[in-house]
Amino acid sequence: MKKILIIEDNPASVHFITSHLKNKGYETVVAEGGFAGLKAAQDENPDLILLDIMLPDMDGHKVCRMIKMNKAIQKIPIAMFTSRDTDDDADKAKEGGADAFLLKNTRIEIILDVIEQLVNRVEPET
Repeated sequence: MKKILIIEDNPASVHFITSHLKNKGYETVVAEGGFAGLKAAQDENPDLILLDIMLPDMDGHKVCRMIKMNKAIQKIPIAMFTSRDTDDDADKAKEGGADAFLLKNTRIEIILDVIEQLVNRVEPET
């Protein structure tokens, strides 16, 4: 079973996405802040990270950059999952190493399709 780490502090968003992911057969782990998310990424070794931008202790862009700098977890795909729809946030996500930028108000079928593609992506051998 593929595991998805959700780094999100909004209970309604967590409930919404976890219920859909569990219905698709994914295991979910939730961290409510940036520091907790970094620890969970290392401890849980998820197949994908869904990362909110607005977190209480550290912004999601910084969390993304820190994950991508950590050799042990840098290959985990990251999908920024946010309600902030700005070109600046999308650009920062890409620059920070995020693999996708998903808006929370996007149709759930599209969100699940992107997650499926990222989870099943095969990394080239280095």
